[in-house]
Amino acid sequence: MKILVLGSGAREHAIVSSLAAEGMHDIIAAPGNPGIAAEATVLALDANDPDLVSAFARDEGVGLVVIGPEAPLVTGVADAVRAEGIPVFGPNRAAAELEGSKTFAKQVMERAHVPTGGARLCTEISHVTDALEAFGAPYVVKADGLAAGKGVMVTTDLAEALTHATYWLTSGPVLVEEFLDGREVSLFVLTDGTTCRALPPAQDFKRLGDHDTGPNTGGMGAYTPVPFLVERFGSEAAFATTVVEQIAQPVVDELRRSGAPFVGLLYCGLIVTDGGIRVIEFNARFGDPETQVVLARLDQPLSELLLAAANGTLHEQPEELAVADRAAVTVVLASEGYPDSPQTGRIVMGTAEADSSDRAVRVLHAATRGDLDGELRATGGRVLNVVAQGADIAEARQRAYGALERIRLDGGHFRTDIGEAAANGLAR
Repeated sequence: MKILVLGSGAREHAIVSSLAAEGMHDIIAAPGNPGIAAEATVLALDANDPDLVSAFARDEGVGLVVIGPEAPLVTGVADAVRAEGIPVFGPNRAAAELEGSKTFAKQVMERAHVPTGGARLCTEISHVTDALEAFGAPYVVKADGLAAGKGVMVTTDLAEALTHATYWLTSGPVLVEEFLDGREVSLFVLTDGTTCRALPPAQDFKRLGDHDTGPNTGGMGAYTPVPFLVERFGSEAAFATTVVEQIAQPVVDELRRSGAPFVGLLYCGLIVTDGGIRVIEFNARFGDPETQVVLARLDQPLSELLLAAANGTLHEQPEELAVADRAAVTVVLASEGYPDSPQTGRIVMGTAEADSSDRAVRVLHAATRGDLDGELRATGGRVLNVVAQGADIAEARQRAYGALERIRLDGGHFRTDIGEAAANGLAR
């Protein structure tokens, strides 16, 4: 099958790598990156242009389009590709509002009776002040629209919360939300608009520094499985079933009833509280960096699942997907100055030495480019992901950090505690 994957980050590299490992597809990535180029054909195509993408897919006989990042979804790329009769993994623009507007997501959850925290939409700083006072500390402030994973602030500092709100109010409304106390976890749910199938859960790390210090980022690492879920629910599968029944399926059903069927990947950002599972946020695509570890554990062809979701036959897939009994850990290597002012253009060395021949360790490119002289250079804040697998989290961590020691980037930095608490049997 000819597959077009849109995007250029480590998430898309993980998707392409999983598809390429099947050894039976013609894979094109737009725009891709140097790492993706080693496993697929890369094309300088504007992934956010609905007309260009749909025309290319039609003219080239593409059998499946997979949309990685959120931007093409909210510009309507999936709508245009579907209009050509081509299967596409990713929701139409109307359904993608589940990520594009947190207010829309809250309204959908209210109609679907899905458990989440209270929230107030604010368009002025005076409204924010009132809402923060009403909910109390810790304070939760979120940009209502897309913010590349950086629009959420959770703090006990009132001044910091107000500063964050003031900044994002220049782009649109913000939500002030009730703080939910518990343990966070991500669950990806594949859906064809009717049927849902869950991938294994993962836990990611948003803060820049060890022990969850520093500013929020797009994500500094992730791991799977998540031990506390087994302790609380008995198994990963039992947790996933609960989330599908209480959250994902009601939301998918509500979107279909409202005329905006959701086809693609429903990212459920969750918190497990003493009172049960609550929704923190939804995204309309694979999460980054959780995708990198989740796909490492998937033990059946990814292409079959994506195509089944795209063409409405997901019910033919087993209710419990095949998941390998192993662990995966990913650690993000970031540029100096990330997230505020990342230094770009610096040479990255050692990626080939870090990759293992048996795929137990993979280096996935997030923000790199290749020079004509053969040098690899950093082009953004999150430069690479090192993804390692092992019999347990401890072994996967050891392999990931061992591989990172082989990679050199002047000023590069990474967290040293990804998965550490889980490996030691402690709560994060």
